[in-house]
Amino acid sequence: MSRTGAVIVHNDADVLAEAVASRLLNRLADAQAHRGEASIVLTGGRIAAKVYQNILGSPIRTVVDWSKVDFWWGDERFLPSGDPERNETQAREAFLDHLPVDPKRVHPMAASDAVGTPEEAAERYAAELGSEVPAFDLLLLGIGEDGHVASLFPGNPALDVDGVAVVGVRHSPKPPPERVSLTMSAINSATAAWIIASGEGKASAVDEALSKGELPAGRVKATGHTRWLIDKDAASQLKHLEF
Repeated sequence: MSRTGAVIVHNDADVLAEAVASRLLNRLADAQAHRGEASIVLTGGRIAAKVYQNILGSPIRTVVDWSKVDFWWGDERFLPSGDPERNETQAREAFLDHLPVDPKRVHPMAASDAVGTPEEAAERYAAELGSEVPAFDLLLLGIGEDGHVASLFPGNPALDVDGVAVVGVRHSPKPPPERVSLTMSAINSATAAWIIASGEGKASAVDEALSKGELPAGRVKATGHTRWLIDKDAASQLKHLEF
């Protein structure tokens, strides 16, 4: 493992997923020690699925009282309930359905068979978040090869929406074209944001986001701290890091 400031590099995707899972469990346990409860914003993608599987298999997963954790999502594909491409479906199958969570504390974004448009889903989610966006104890993000986080893509109008916590996204360059996402201001309200990246395909975006800060991922500045948790392949273009 190497680290430079807010960037922590692990040998490969498996080690990365195991390390993130361990950090996550400790983060939530610490929050509960202080307040009696905790909140986390989940993300989707292959490396996130590995993290969730490691949480479920961790011998220390019981340090967290799962009945006192609020689960939110940073973005969602605007698809029908139960669709395998929905982040909610993936998280439930990977670990949520196998833990003693309180169903009332699981807050998925509305599916396309529940509301008519992504904008309506965004309004409903914003109402559920409340008048003031929670200072999430932990917000997880993946990063796309184009540098997007959540469903905030470079050049898409949703990236620059301000004054609301959740936005409907149309014309996504990745299918499906309709999505729902936390806005950048809502993302940055988190106490801690962790950007997780694995694979050489992410290396260019990781380098550009960290060096220039212009890509969506580079604009993530949580109120407490922002950390990049990546593997060696994703870090391969970071010239200032030595492995």
